[in-house]
Formats: sequence, structure tokens, C-alpha cells
Amino acid sequence: MPITIKSAREIELMAEAGRILEIVHEELAKVLRPGMSTLDIDRLGEEVIRSYGCTPSFLNYNGYPASICVSVNEEVVHGIPDGKRILKEGDIVSLDAGVIYKGYHSDAARTYGIGEISREAADLIRVTRESFFEGIKYAKEGNHLFDISAAIGRYAQERGYGVVRDLCGHGIGTNLHEAPEIPNCEMNRKGVKLKAGMTLAVEPMINAGGWEVDWLDDQWTVVTRDRSLSAHYENTILITEDEPKLLTLTGSGPMRTAENKN
Repeated sequence: MPITIKSAREIELMAEAGRILEIVHEELAKVLRPGMSTLDIDRLGEEVIRSYGCTPSFLNYNGYPASICVSVNEEVVHGIPDGKRILKEGDIVSLDAGVIYKGYHSDAARTYGIGEISREAADLIRVTRESFFEGIKYAKEGNHLFDISAAIGRYAQERGYGVVRDLCGHGIGTNLHEAPEIPNCEMNRKGVKLKAGMTLAVEPMINAGGWEVDWLDDQWTVVTRDRSLSAHYENTILITEDEPKLLTLTGSGPMRTAENKN
């Protein structure tokens, strides 16, 4: 599948999809607390998405049964919300969500601490987020795709973390998953040359222990093989001739404040 270059109008629509998804994450961040279920999170997330006239990207996508992927502690991604799964003090929870606005997708993930968390957990969340920003330093026209991958992996590995290799980021647009695939570790080739108008979902998944993962019997939930903690951070970005534009993180509002607490 070829990598699509978005028109000015398509970029406008994706920017609005990203703005709405940023609000969804902000609203979810406000309510996270010990004692709530992962299903509570999913229901609120879907409510906020639909309140903006959008459709959840994930609901029924390849059979996924929820609107928000809610992954706790050793769960890397794709955790299925459950009314019996109750968050407790010290947990970390990764929320991955997408919205469809007028036919265009946005995709973003955040990891949060529940109440007081360990220093180990806080450091993992911080480094995962920082690895994303290290990667997108290279996300500009003329560089190569795997420059982003190498920078993400190098930053996390130098700090002693495991970088998940079996899952990756992706292109995004009228489809949730488009070309290209975007690994989070160094590759033995350069990858495609980046061009203005590409829209990408860059998403480091970083483990406190080893990089290896397993799928649970539900065929969705991915967990660390050694059951160490895992964190996830993702934004939909637009490649430009200069610095990339973060469509799901505008830099204003409570989101950045909330993240910096971890």
C-alpha cells in the first residue's frame, strides 16, 4: 500500500480529529482514580467521543469490543475494558484511543499513574514519553522513516528499558492503519524518505524489563513476557518541511500539566 500524502483539506480534517482526541484524553485524565473499573473509563471515553459527533476508531475494529484500549501495569496494549477490573493505588494505566471525524482518524495514547506510584513506574512513564519526543526530532521532510525508529529505541535502551519489537506505529488517514509501519527500534535499513503531508501515528511501547511480549487468550491483550511494567505514548503527527505538527497534542490545555505530574 502506498503512503498517502494528505491535501490541505485532509490535513484540516485530521487536525480537528486530533483536537477532539486530545480533549478525550484530557477528560479521561481528570477522572482516573483508585476504585474505578476499566469499563468505567471506556464508557466515559466513548461518551466524550460521541459528544463531538465523532465515532470511536477502535470499536469493533477487527472485532475489538470497546472504544478505549485500557492496559494496566504489565499490559502493553489492547487491554479490554472490564467492569471487574478495578484500578488500585499504585497501578499505571495506558489509555489508547482514536476518533473518526468526517471520515478521518486520529490516534493517541497516554500512560498515567493511579494515586501514588513507585519511582520505577514514574521513571518508566517519563522515559516512554521522552523517547517519543526524541524520535520526532527526526520527523521532517528529507529524513528517513527509520531515523525516528532508531532515536526512540536508542533513547529508551540507553536508560535500561526494553523496547517492544513485535508492535509498531503506523500511517493514518482515512484508515486507522495505513502504510508505513513505524518500528520503535533501530533497523538495518533507512526506510522511506519522509515527505511533507505524510500523517503518522508514532507510538513507543517501552517495558521496565525485557522487550519480549505475549498475547493473552483473549487474542487482544498484549503483556510483557516477564510481567514487568509497560508504558505507551502516542501522537498522530503531520510531516512538514520543518518541525512536525502534533495533531493530538497542541501544547495547550491541561493535558501537558497532567502528564508532567508523572
